[in-house]
Amino acid sequence: MILLQAQHVARHFGADVLFENIDLDIQENSRIALVGKNGAGKSTLLKMIIGEQAPDEGQIVTKKGLTLGYLAQNTGLESDKTIYEEMLSVFEPLRQMEAQIHRLEVEIADPNADHTSANYQQLLKRYDQLLHDFKEQNGYGYETEIRSVLHGFHFSEEDYERLITSLSGGQKTRLALAKLLLEKRDLLILDEPTNHLDIETLTWLENYIQSYQGALLIVSHDRYFLDKIVTEVYEISRGHSSYYKGNYSNYIVEREKRQELAWKNYEKQQAEIQKLEDFVNKNLVRASTTKRAQSKRKQLEKMDRLKRPDGAEKSMHFRFKAAEESGNVVLTVNDAAIGYDGQIIASPINLELRKHQILAVVGPNGIGKSTLLKSILGKQPFIKGTATFGTNVHPGYYDQEQHNLHPKKNVLNELWDDHPTTPEKDIRSILGSFLFSGDDVKKMVHSLSGGEKARLLLTKLAMQHDNFLVLDEPTNHLDIDSKEVLEQAIKDFDGTILLVSHDRYFINKVATSVLEIAPTGSTLYLGDYDYYLAKKEEQAELLAAKKQANGQAIEPKKEVSTGKLNYAKSKEQQKQERKLTRKVAELEAKVEKLDAAKTELETQMAQPENFNDLDKMAELQQQLEETSQQLALTEEEWENSSMELEEFLS
Repeated sequence: MILLQAQHVARHFGADVLFENIDLDIQENSRIALVGKNGAGKSTLLKMIIGEQAPDEGQIVTKKGLTLGYLAQNTGLESDKTIYEEMLSVFEPLRQMEAQIHRLEVEIADPNADHTSANYQQLLKRYDQLLHDFKEQNGYGYETEIRSVLHGFHFSEEDYERLITSLSGGQKTRLALAKLLLEKRDLLILDEPTNHLDIETLTWLENYIQSYQGALLIVSHDRYFLDKIVTEVYEISRGHSSYYKGNYSNYIVEREKRQELAWKNYEKQQAEIQKLEDFVNKNLVRASTTKRAQSKRKQLEKMDRLKRPDGAEKSMHFRFKAAEESGNVVLTVNDAAIGYDGQIIASPINLELRKHQILAVVGPNGIGKSTLLKSILGKQPFIKGTATFGTNVHPGYYDQEQHNLHPKKNVLNELWDDHPTTPEKDIRSILGSFLFSGDDVKKMVHSLSGGEKARLLLTKLAMQHDNFLVLDEPTNHLDIDSKEVLEQAIKDFDGTILLVSHDRYFINKVATSVLEIAPTGSTLYLGDYDYYLAKKEEQAELLAAKKQANGQAIEPKKEVSTGKLNYAKSKEQQKQERKLTRKVAELEAKVEKLDAAKTELETQMAQPENFNDLDKMAELQQQLEETSQQLALTEEEWENSSMELEEFLS
């Protein structure tokens, strides 16, 4: 059943079009991602869907009685209640039902009641019905559900009596999402729900949301999250929408395939148009071929001409380049303890980082990951232990708090003041590669968005040409396209990188090793994020087996998302994809060969020496019919194989 439809929706700003002809269908239990570059209009479309804004064209149609929950970006829960009181308010109808059950129990237990009266029998029926409804609506488990959700978002029982007004912005955002999950609306719309969540909480949320009974519409830059949750993707690009079946990774593959197929079809049609136009131009004025030329011209006029496919949208393009090489050992940390005011939060931390490695630091929020980076750089002292740089190491730092920017400077001077001998045109060219063009360079830093500040920080870092990059949450505020550009720049970098990130997809793409920080110290995993998760699960299973062998009670196994594909299945899928791709390519080549043969036969039949030779014309006509028949069959087989490949990839 369709819960909601956006039909030909548009948003205009005067003569400018943000988007138009947007169609979107949300079914019961849909799991939809809405993706697109920053500024494409994703949040605007969400506001139309929830009724906060009206579309300039088109309409939003909803199922009667649809219940809808919406979490805007960085929107926190505002309430003067305690945390637990606010969560209890979600279940107020159940609590009223519970109170009514208790009142009926008192009436039923009244010693003066006439147990044989019709009123008493009616009382018992009402009581039985209420008990049934109470049980069906999880009346006996809603408080357990509250505790489970609050625990998932890192609120302990000690926090239950805290006033919501005393919470931080991030805590309020997590609490707003917790309340929405408990409300169980028909349609849940989440705009960047993974902001302010650490990796442990993200993993819990993924597992919880997979069993959510309602439909989901999600805007998120967290590609790992989207891969785990969504089964459909709507992309807004260049003011229009496109639909893709599958998760985020499938969407990326399918988008590239569609683009390739669109160019192939366009180029094939252009070649056909050129061939027909040449034939018309050469043969229209000749009496012997004018009829066929006129027929070809009509064919041209009736042809549904394909629009030239759009190229890729404008994205950042840059690279990190070290001015000189470092020694083989870049960084050594020995028995370090990190924390504040003499209070240790994690110890001991040990690591040796060698040239060309990319090490990702992970751990729960508050464990001191950013503190570790600052202590390594000497911006904050270790409580104990040391960090030593190797020979010829020049560190560059990306600060997630963006303190390296000067709010009272404009974009151009923010960069130019650091490199005063560089010509202005070169500074502008570099800024252009980070999407600062024209009057953008005159913007004051304090007026920039979070994404623009992130791009400006990356510009400054790229200009320094350091050989050791220390990156603290570099993907914050970046849209997905910008993240992919940053990933490529990191992978192509000829130096060494130490980074902190909660973006698991990003870590998985770039990291060569993972360092986990815990109160008891650090553990090194020599692989990407998927490898780290797999080893963690393996360790948990070994611990469980050891407990079982010792006769200890085993905690229920937590669902750990390994993110690791079944290797054999993956290889078989790749083999099948290669087979189908090869078949499509072979058939396409055969079509082109037969088409060329058909054209050649038609050319021969149009030549005067053959046109007047009846035997020769009969022979050519038979060859043409056979070739045309083969061409039609091959084209049909090519179309079927192309569709089969497209379905396989989706």
